[in-house]
Amino acid sequence: MLGPVILAASRSDTMRRFISAAPGTKQVVDRFIAGESVDQVVPVVRDAADKGLEVTLDVVGEDITTPEQAAAARDAYLELIGRLKELGLGARAEMSVKLSMFGQALENGHDLALANVRPVVEAAAAIGTTVTLDAEDHTTLDSMFAIHEELRKDFPQTGCVIQSYLFRTEADARRLAAAGSRVRLVKGAYKEPASVAYQSKPEIDKAYVRILKTLMQGEGYPMIGSHDPRLIAIGQELARQAGRKLDEYEFQMLYGIRSEEHVRLAAEGHRMRVYTAYGTDWYGYFMRRLAEKPANLLFFGRSVLTRG
Repeated sequence: MLGPVILAASRSDTMRRFISAAPGTKQVVDRFIAGESVDQVVPVVRDAADKGLEVTLDVVGEDITTPEQAAAARDAYLELIGRLKELGLGARAEMSVKLSMFGQALENGHDLALANVRPVVEAAAAIGTTVTLDAEDHTTLDSMFAIHEELRKDFPQTGCVIQSYLFRTEADARRLAAAGSRVRLVKGAYKEPASVAYQSKPEIDKAYVRILKTLMQGEGYPMIGSHDPRLIAIGQELARQAGRKLDEYEFQMLYGIRSEEHVRLAAEGHRMRVYTAYGTDWYGYFMRRLAEKPANLLFFGRSVLTRG
């Protein structure tokens, strides 16, 4: 039951200061965050390509309070795309973006987020890659899906994320499982009330399988976001039953988690994409990684005690 407590702490300035100052924090953050700058993340992309892996890059940072900060987030992604173009790595890397970084929660936030994300999607398309819109808490999703639909008019390869713990997601999956769509399915990593989301792991996992079956039987491109060996095996079986070839779906896992499995799946011929976050504003992302898996929290605790 620690997960909800950790997710609540992810929005606490007091906990942010405490965690940031803890002696073992950097060791654990380095496990999940590929670096603080574009220069630090480029070697990670190259190493992944050498191993037959692809990546999706996330410039971390969600606490946007001004339009200027939202514009800076846009520019950070444009800088990243420019570097990928220079190095010829566009085909191996796509981008993942949270619309909160682009000003979604500000006044007139829907229009502001759309205006900021559009040039990022356009620049990504120009180097032969694409952008996936990450799902955040349930109050943001109607805006996210509307922006996704608008972007797909000009950039149909734009992807989006759906979360199996939300009651609404089965209907969203049926709508999104259309030709040309790209949909990443995850369990969900935000604290949501029982009025909108399943609260137990068995219920979330069952919903995940039902939704994944819908995506596999549809005409879009499913992206299986999970580290769970059982769900990975189920995903492979559902793909087989749907008659999908290995390049008609992909697996996605987080940087720093089950790295050996990344390589194993790629060696078997599967498309395997590593969700790779980087940047200086790592706190919210880091706390959700701790909340997702007790072993991550234990690893952090041992590091703090050892360094302390």
